[in-house]
Amino acid sequence: MTPDMPITIAFCITELEVGGAERALVELATRLDRVRFSPRVYCLAPRPNQTLLVERLEAAGVETCFLDGRRRVQAPAVFFRLSRLLKKQRPEIFQSFLFHANALGTLAARAAGIRRIYTGIRVAERRGQHYQRIIKRLDPWVTRHVCVSQAVARDFCQRTGFPGDRTTVIPNGIDLANYASPNPLDLGGWGIPPGAPCIAYVGRLDPQKGTDLLAKMLPLLAERLPEVHFLIAGQGPLRGNIEQHKADPDLGPRVHLLGFQQEVPALLAASRLLVLPSRWEGMPNVLLEAMAARLPFVAFDVEGVREVVGDDADPQIVPAEDVDAFMESVTTISGDPQLRVELGRRNRQRVESHFQIEAMVRAYESLYEEALAVETRS
Repeated sequence: MTPDMPITIAFCITELEVGGAERALVELATRLDRVRFSPRVYCLAPRPNQTLLVERLEAAGVETCFLDGRRRVQAPAVFFRLSRLLKKQRPEIFQSFLFHANALGTLAARAAGIRRIYTGIRVAERRGQHYQRIIKRLDPWVTRHVCVSQAVARDFCQRTGFPGDRTTVIPNGIDLANYASPNPLDLGGWGIPPGAPCIAYVGRLDPQKGTDLLAKMLPLLAERLPEVHFLIAGQGPLRGNIEQHKADPDLGPRVHLLGFQQEVPALLAASRLLVLPSRWEGMPNVLLEAMAARLPFVAFDVEGVREVVGDDADPQIVPAEDVDAFMESVTTISGDPQLRVELGRRNRQRVESHFQIEAMVRAYESLYEEALAVETRS
C-alpha cells in the first residue's frame, strides 16, 4: 500500500443467505469509502438461492467469490482455494464473519501471508468446548476479535479465557432511510382483513431464535388477544412447530407463515408489535429494524438485547425463557395504544442516537486505518 492507493480488504463469510451477520458484512463492504478502501468478498458456500445480498454487492461493484463449500468434508478444498485467491489478491486486511469463516478463513489468510487478521464474533456461541479449542489455537494469528456487543465480548472472553484487550466492540448499524415512510405490506393475500391488528416475528425458524417457544405461546396469546393476527416471517427447520397450528379451526386462520420477506420495513409498518423469543443472541438486527420503524417489541433478556434498548428495557425485555412474563408483556403492550406509541417513539430516538449505519462503517474504517498506522510508525 502507498499513500495514494486504497487499503485492500478481504471479507470472508460462511454464506450469503439473508441474515444479521450477512447483512452487516454487505452493508460494510458496500459503504466503505472506496477512495480509501478496496473490498472483495469471499463466501465459503455456493451462490445462495436468495440473491438479495449478492445483488447489493454486485450493484456496488464489490467482487464476490463463491467457494462452493457445501459439506464439512469439502473444507480442505475450500481452504486451498481460498488461500490461493488470497495470495493472488494480497490484501492488507482480512476480516471474517461467523465461526466457520473465522476458523477456515484465519488458516487460509495465515497461509497466504496476511498479517492483519480480524475475526467477527457475532453471537454468544453455544457450541461447547470444540469451538473454544479451535479459537484458542487460532488466536496467535489474529490481530483482534471484533465483537458485535459488549455482552458478546464478555461471553467470548469468559469462554476462551482471553483478556479484554483481545476484543474490539463494534455494534450493528441500521440505515434509517429505509424506514422514513414505508407503506404497510399488503396482507390481503394471506386472508388478513384490512386494518386487522398484527404481531410479527421476523427471523430464522430454529431453536436459537426460540420459535418452538413461540409456537407454544401462540394458542395462549390468541386467547388473550382475540382480534390479533400473528405474522411469522422466515424459514428454518422449526417451521412445522408453527405450521401445526394451521389445523386448529380457531387459531389457524390467525397464524400466517409468510416465508422469507424481503420488505421488512413494510412488514413492520403493518404490525403493532415485534416478538423475539431468542435463547441466545449477539445484537439482534431485527430489534434495530423494529426500533427504526417506531415499533415496540418484546424479547428475552439475552446477549445484546439490553444494549440495543438502553434504559427503556421495561416492559420490552423479560427474563430469558420466562414465557409467562413474555406473554404478559405482549398482552400489555398490544392492548395499550398509548404505550405502544411512546415505546416506539423512544425506540426510534435510541436507534437514531446510537445505531446508525454510518457509525458502524466509520468504526470499522478507523479500526483498519489505525492498525496500519501503528505498524507504519513502528
